[in-house]
Amino acid sequence: MNWIELKEESEIKELLELYGYFHDGCLKEMHMWTETYVEENLNMNAPGELDTNVKLLFQRQFKNPSVIELWFEGVTGIHILPTPENFTSILFEAVIVKQKDTYYWSDDIDFDPGNIEHNVSFISAKKIRWRERNDWMGKQNRYGASE
Repeated sequence: MNWIELKEESEIKELLELYGYFHDGCLKEMHMWTETYVEENLNMNAPGELDTNVKLLFQRQFKNPSVIELWFEGVTGIHILPTPENFTSILFEAVIVKQKDTYYWSDDIDFDPGNIEHNVSFISAKKIRWRERNDWMGKQNRYGASE
């Protein structure tokens, strides 16, 4: 499936409604990478712009769609909290917010980019895309080995 870039508030709202605001879902996996690397001759290649990318894989207990990926490009912030012991990792609601030229995903439905609290998970980036991945249900890791 092709990636769909979110640009307008209406597109964000449409995705949130389609995916039920992530209700009864979970963050299954996260993959982060940069465009910075060391070449075989040991030269560093480090772009001068935002070069961090993150993909999040979500599954939920509803169909159409059951699984989606979010791809954040030009990441400006990331704060993902692990679930504490004796709690479940179920998402009750999550939100995507656009403020100025930055997009935010948070597991707090009342998330305010102007007043970020450190007791919630969030990612902020300059671009956000999504795609359906219903063929990725289940325990199997999709972004890497489980070893």
